[in-house]
Amino acid sequence: MEPLSRLLSPQAIVVIGGGAWCAAVVAQCRQTGFTGPVWPVHPTRTEVAGVPAYPSLADLPGVPDAAFVGVNRVATIEVVNALADMGCGGAVCFAAGYAEASAELADAATLQAQLVAAAGPMRILGPNCYGFVNMLDGAALWPDRHGLSPVDSGVAVIGQSSNVLINLTMQQRGLPLACVVAVGNQAQSSMADLGRALLDDTRITALGLHIEGITDLAAFEALAEHARALGKPIVALKVGSSKQAQAAVVSHTASLVGSDAGARALLTRFGIAQVETPAELVETLKLCHLTGGLPSGTVASASCSGGEASLMADLGERAGLEFPPLTPAQAKALRAVLGPKVALANPLDYNTYIWGDEAALTACFTALGLGDQALTCVVLDLPRPDRFTAPDYDMVIHALAAARATNGRPMAAVSLLSEGLPEEVCETLIANGVVPLCGIREAVQAIAAAAVFGGETAEVGPLARKVLLPGPDSAVRLHGEAEAKALLSGAGLAVPRACRATSAQEAGQRAIEIGFPVVLKGEGVAHKTEAGAVALDLMSADAVEAAALAMRCDGYLIEEMVTDTVAELLVGITRDPAHGFVLTLGLGGILTELINDTVSLLIPSTRDEVRLALARLRTGALLSGYRGRKAADIEAVLDAVMILQGFAETHCTRLQELEINPLMCRPSGAVAADALIRMGDIT
Repeated sequence: MEPLSRLLSPQAIVVIGGGAWCAAVVAQCRQTGFTGPVWPVHPTRTEVAGVPAYPSLADLPGVPDAAFVGVNRVATIEVVNALADMGCGGAVCFAAGYAEASAELADAATLQAQLVAAAGPMRILGPNCYGFVNMLDGAALWPDRHGLSPVDSGVAVIGQSSNVLINLTMQQRGLPLACVVAVGNQAQSSMADLGRALLDDTRITALGLHIEGITDLAAFEALAEHARALGKPIVALKVGSSKQAQAAVVSHTASLVGSDAGARALLTRFGIAQVETPAELVETLKLCHLTGGLPSGTVASASCSGGEASLMADLGERAGLEFPPLTPAQAKALRAVLGPKVALANPLDYNTYIWGDEAALTACFTALGLGDQALTCVVLDLPRPDRFTAPDYDMVIHALAAARATNGRPMAAVSLLSEGLPEEVCETLIANGVVPLCGIREAVQAIAAAAVFGGETAEVGPLARKVLLPGPDSAVRLHGEAEAKALLSGAGLAVPRACRATSAQEAGQRAIEIGFPVVLKGEGVAHKTEAGAVALDLMSADAVEAAALAMRCDGYLIEEMVTDTVAELLVGITRDPAHGFVLTLGLGGILTELINDTVSLLIPSTRDEVRLALARLRTGALLSGYRGRKAADIEAVLDAVMILQGFAETHCTRLQELEINPLMCRPSGAVAADALIRMGDIT
């Protein structure tokens, strides 16, 4: 394959087609300062956008490195084949009507396959794709507006929506955006392939991803490993958590979406920062551009207002940030500059005693930066420039820059409102190594997101364990509770003593063999509790027989009653085609859906990762002994989870779903009280 760098950083460009889109590409290349030749190709026109045109590819004076193909979907295949034959480096395929339109066009998937075959070793971007803008080299194979300016270094953003990318280029928050790439259908060159190529450019400092669906899990894993090896952060805005979004994605990109839980678990495993909004994406990328990511979510904050300090504390805590107490060195230096009237705390309200004194402001911010926090923040909103001049506010900016130069540690200016730091101020701060974070909520979310690149998550361990890839789709069937428990018991999972019966009278007799109290369950019922097919704590054969008669089922499962339970857990494993096998842990029992307290990991996960995940549950305190109650045998719980994970790894080619609900967690031991498995038969 041709290197993607040849397409993304071309020396010569050809534009094929005569529509307004192609004229826009020719014009964009000139406006962005591309210094190499741009060759329009059109069979009848003598010029396109003021640039002399050539009647055919055969008439070009040289071999292009990159091509924009702006003809219809059938003609695109012919053009791509001709470009490949002449040795072109790569082509942006603008036309739509390929695999993304399979539901509407019978030949859509076939045409996409023909397009890939026609390209051979030549790289193609798309189809159904706007292309890219590379402001490091002034190349803009992009048929629309964009808001980028030339930069010497900066971040790159790859996305599956051209319009989202256009809007991101229009940001006025000071982000040095060096390159945007729209991937379209990813017929040949995937988001992961492009990400690796961009990160290899020493001028690219961080990578942003707008992800609708992941098409190649192994390639995405390789991207994460590559980024970690280079020490460059990746920040992802993943859509598709709602049913409506998932429906839109399927019709738009022909890629697998998978579950939201699976996507989040996957990104966490890969050490990729996750954000919820485009604004958070921009702010996190700014932070990563200047810091390379943060070692933790610890923050020291200063403002000249108690109200601002409180907002920083409240919103920061909700985002998961920590504000460590001031160290003796910080307190001593701050007291020296602020005097006795200011209460020293973190977040710090330094009052207005030193306002307008640039030297004192510098000393204050320098002193605050003496701690071991990951980031030192100063809250600052500039007045409206159309109504006021603000030389005293400029002093804060100068003081921040001076403190950053003195301490050599990450510092940020945080505005309450996004417009509180105008673009030119952001650019000044970045030039001085200070991160401008626009909007306090976006700021604290960005800090929390950037902290994923430090601490334990920065180790190579998680990436060293390959994600368990799901096999191809295959026929599966539901293994009922008794059958599922037998399979899991064979793998080492503790289950209640049980037997089966086909009649109410037999159920009563079998209960005597097990010993009372017992649980009676009607077989062949999906949601037994709601259907009245579960009877608990039965103390006699007559009680069992009466309960069975009331259920009116074809078969019954009689089990010993598990007592002394301190907590009930849900443990589920699901085959997610887009993200691997997802392990879900949460509050179990009949309140699972109502409480919705779950956390998800990818298989394989380590015992310690499962331990930490259980601790993150809102109801996790039940396991450790809530309000004087007995604690669960956490090692037995972990044993059970690891057994289930091992079962999934053993049967990964046929397993679709496995669920224990509940896992009865006791002071000694953990027992699976209910189970279901959907998978193919074991041969």
